[in-house]
Amino acid sequence: MTRSTELFLKAQAVIPGGVNSPVRAFKSVGGTPPFIRSGQGARITDVDGRTYIDYVGSWGPLIVGHAHPHVVEAICRAAANGCSFGAPTEGEVTLANRIIDRFPGMEMVRLVNSGTEAVMSAIRLARGATGRDLLVKFAGCYHGHADGLLVAAGSGLATFGVPTSPGITKAAARDTLVLPFNDLEAAEKLWSERGADIAAVIVEPVAGNMGCVPPEPGFLEGLRRICDVHGSLLIFDEVMTGLRVDKGGAQTLYGIRPDLTTLGKIIGGGLPVGAYGGPRRFMEQIAPSGPVYQAGTLSGNPLAVAAGLATLELLDPPEVYVTLEARTRHLVNGLARVLSENDIPCLTTSVGSMFGLFFTEAAKVTNFAEVSQCDLKRFNQWFHGMLDEGIYLAPSAFEAAFVSLAHDVSLLDETLAKAERVAKRLNS
Repeated sequence: MTRSTELFLKAQAVIPGGVNSPVRAFKSVGGTPPFIRSGQGARITDVDGRTYIDYVGSWGPLIVGHAHPHVVEAICRAAANGCSFGAPTEGEVTLANRIIDRFPGMEMVRLVNSGTEAVMSAIRLARGATGRDLLVKFAGCYHGHADGLLVAAGSGLATFGVPTSPGITKAAARDTLVLPFNDLEAAEKLWSERGADIAAVIVEPVAGNMGCVPPEPGFLEGLRRICDVHGSLLIFDEVMTGLRVDKGGAQTLYGIRPDLTTLGKIIGGGLPVGAYGGPRRFMEQIAPSGPVYQAGTLSGNPLAVAAGLATLELLDPPEVYVTLEARTRHLVNGLARVLSENDIPCLTTSVGSMFGLFFTEAAKVTNFAEVSQCDLKRFNQWFHGMLDEGIYLAPSAFEAAFVSLAHDVSLLDETLAKAERVAKRLNS
């Protein structure tokens, strides 16, 4: 029995499912998850001594790689002075300014502890600012596990949300409407009928929780126009895309200015963090400046702030994002070639340093329904084949993958060589 298997059995006795976040349990792909002991650069090592090239990167935040010396040093310096105070610190002000500098629509920002918390708070602010109740989201976009967001579409293009988890009341889901991603026509129809009641629409500008699905041309622009006409707020959930696809996130990449933005992951350099921000006229409605309440004991804690500042410093050089995009394209183009040469139908996507791979004969995928039609059995075979070769991918067909600055071309070519071996086995 491997040490990972032993630990997983022990974990299931004391932790629900043996994991502290569901996808880690490998239920969608089968098998036992490796328990990770350490990470360095673009590689991670499990408790059995196996090393993998990592394309999960702690689900996105490790854009400079694991245990980057500059980030580790910053965390150690901060920890030596105290881990948390529940009181203001200078670093919070510095990080807030660094974030605002990168996102043109932000005049103020509030630090919180997670992406879920950031989204929950931004939605509360949107409702408080507009005096309206309804929220619109898109099927397949994940915005954390707050009750009103764990909903799925019912029958029809625009429906009231249906709870997707026990413990969520119909009342909690009632104020959330669900649309297909990339369907601007459905959005226009919904607002024409209910626009006066809709406080906000929240969207991943690049959907990262159904693989990596880019916005169709005109989709984000259309949402901006609809919100302007009807007085609803446009919320970009950039927890994943913020500082990942561009220096100023997807909003600078696509030239769309949302009313509110939620952030996480990279701004904490791998430590728990979240943030939400926007124009002063909205943000000053947050307590203690205004009546919309939100608080958190560990918000802006010194360790996450230090890790975030150190990471942002490493992302400052103008060539960073050019390099990341070029390396990601090198990888996804190589994967597409390898799979095509072995007669395995596939589609690759990438935006910045995010990428997705879909086992399908379709020319493109634009929404969750289309992603769900992909060959999930083939993905599971691919996942385990790559894992056996020492390539660590997300254990789900519905998750994006990530390239970091630590993934140099030699590592990418090593990945492609191993991918070719896997493809040949799948086609044999």
